Amino acid sequence: MRQPDFKDLDLNVARARVLLSLLAMLSLYIDPTVAGGPFHLNGLALAALLCHLAYSLALYVALSRHIALDRLPVLSTAMDLVFATVVAFLTEGQTSPSYVFFVFAIIAVGVRKGLRRSIELTLCSVTLYLAVISVSDRMTSFYVMRAVYLAIAGYLIGVVGQARGEFEERMHEIEVNAERHSIARSLHDGYIQALAGVNLRLETCRQLLRMGRAEDALAQLTELQVGVAREYDEVRDYIRSLAGVRVSNSRDLPPAIRDPRLRIQAAFNTDCLGGEQILQIMLEGLRNARRHAMATLVTINVWEAADKVQITIDDDGVGFDDSAKPPWAIASRVAEFGGFLSLNGSGLARLAIEIPKS
Repeated sequence: MRQPDFKDLDLNVARARVLLSLLAMLSLYIDPTVAGGPFHLNGLALAALLCHLAYSLALYVALSRHIALDRLPVLSTAMDLVFATVVAFLTEGQTSPSYVFFVFAIIAVGVRKGLRRSIELTLCSVTLYLAVISVSDRMTSFYVMRAVYLAIAGYLIGVVGQARGEFEERMHEIEVNAERHSIARSLHDGYIQALAGVNLRLETCRQLLRMGRAEDALAQLTELQVGVAREYDEVRDYIRSLAGVRVSNSRDLPPAIRDPRLRIQAAFNTDCLGGEQILQIMLEGLRNARRHAMATLVTINVWEAADKVQITIDDDGVGFDDSAKPPWAIASRVAEFGGFLSLNGSGLARLAIEIPKS
């Protein structure tokens, strides 16, 4: 399984660590309860916070330049605990910022490693804080409750971080499944049907060759080659779009042309096989108009006339020129059922089709 990439996350945590250093110095500087009153910083505390700021800046630079990325998270966790312990020892009192340093160390691990590592780091933080209380003459047993609050905060941070990670993983699975279904639909409804059309055309060519109509078979093969080349270009563009490579196609057109309006009127009665072919013809005609015609309106009409089903596909796009040939995928379906197809490029571009009902 591919490991997640935490480069951006680690860089954001490094920025927050630099901000923590600056805010901690500011809070101690304006704190009126520290020795010496407000606007005063103890020399040792100032030295410790300056060292923390230097460490934070060095870590940020290393991460931004991708230096020793595999080792820095472990090193930063250890250094965060060390500085939190030092700050707790040097700034003992009710307003000590050491609690924030411990919580930051837990958060930095929790967002990256999950609940288990958060709890482990919380236990380490609580142990170090209790050790500071035990060796400091000026910190009484009243400060023990801070360790309890730190344990509660660490556990909650780990639980929330774990839930957030599971939620993101679930959302990623949903997005991946949705993409898979979308690709499967595109392949089934588009390119698989195109391959079926190729198979029909090849069968037609075989029949013509058996009857000795080599010239007709050659004409069919020529049209088939053109159709396959067009489908190849579309498949290539589709694959490039999956890879995130920008392709020049109908997506670059204005919205009104890129996605034309559709109007359908259909009423016919036929067997299931014929109905499937008629629906596929309608779908292919709609796709061709949307991809190639630069139309703003596509109109499809289907009705019964005697023993035939009539289909017209009109659009107000660029139309057909005099040398245009019918879309090969549609033509192959029409030919399979012994139908008739004609083009009309004057005014509205029209594709007119007749198919026997059975």
